[in-house]
Amino acid sequence: MIIVTGGAGLIGSAMIWQLNRSGVSDILAVDHLGNRTDKWKNLAPLAFADYLEKDDFRARLRAGDFSRARIDGVIHLGACSATTEKDASYLVDNNFRYTAELAQFCVDRRIRMVYASSCATYGDGAQGYADDEDTLEKLRPLNMYGYSKQMFDLWAKRRGMLKIITGCKFSNIFGPNEAHKGEMRSVAMRGWEQIRAGGGMRLFRSYKPEYTDGEQLRDFLYVKDAVKMVEYLFHRGAGGIYNIGSGVPDSWNHLAQAAFSALGKPVKIEYIDMPETLRDRYQYYTCAEIGKLRALGYDAPVTPLADAVTDYLCNYLEPGKHLGDE
Repeated sequence: MIIVTGGAGLIGSAMIWQLNRSGVSDILAVDHLGNRTDKWKNLAPLAFADYLEKDDFRARLRAGDFSRARIDGVIHLGACSATTEKDASYLVDNNFRYTAELAQFCVDRRIRMVYASSCATYGDGAQGYADDEDTLEKLRPLNMYGYSKQMFDLWAKRRGMLKIITGCKFSNIFGPNEAHKGEMRSVAMRGWEQIRAGGGMRLFRSYKPEYTDGEQLRDFLYVKDAVKMVEYLFHRGAGGIYNIGSGVPDSWNHLAQAAFSALGKPVKIEYIDMPETLRDRYQYYTCAEIGKLRALGYDAPVTPLADAVTDYLCNYLEPGKHLGDE
């Protein structure tokens, strides 16, 4: 059995979808479905053996209910990923402490574990974007979400766990199964909604002279590519931290143009003021260096941004499909 936490989320459900494509269905999916979103729809087309709510799973883990279970691996993708979340105590418990409990369980029983870190740990990029464990202490995240991920990376390093478990620093992941994310939905999805509503696609103005409006750069990665990378790391068994990104910085303007092109609409971009609360914490450039992953042997090409946007909008958002509905 493989345990996938966050199994109903964007990356988690895509991970189960990818495992299914590889012939794996003996999966325990763990998540918190709640009553405010339709996140359950992400699970409906997928094949898995069982489902547990996060709190139930965590309680059973603490009680030792899984001590004798035959577990082939844990892919821990469950977390609060809201960069705007202000409840620091909640983030510490949900993103750090929960991960630490699960990591200790896996290490003690020699169970393979891959977990989600984040490129948000790189902060403003002053220390670069290299997935080097030797420089972890120098990183300064810009928000509490990034720090909660950094806390675990450092905790695992101090205990020598990074030689055994694998951390994945996800960049800007977008794609099918993200409708439940509310304000954290990708610009690709929100842009599709804006275009379909008959308006222009809205992007933030730039407040730095070296970047014109919409030319702020991000490392965008299609979720289908992200889970292929995670699956490779899971089976490869190498410990350490790896960036999960495209390795190519691209602009918000390019993403918007790809969306209009996919829908056969003329480009109409509206540049709007950035909220004051974000201006001091906004990243103008991110690019996840993926040379370490490539050196490990991962050689699959990354889907170009325009192709990824077209697949997402035309094959999923337009027909209202989820991964597994293909």
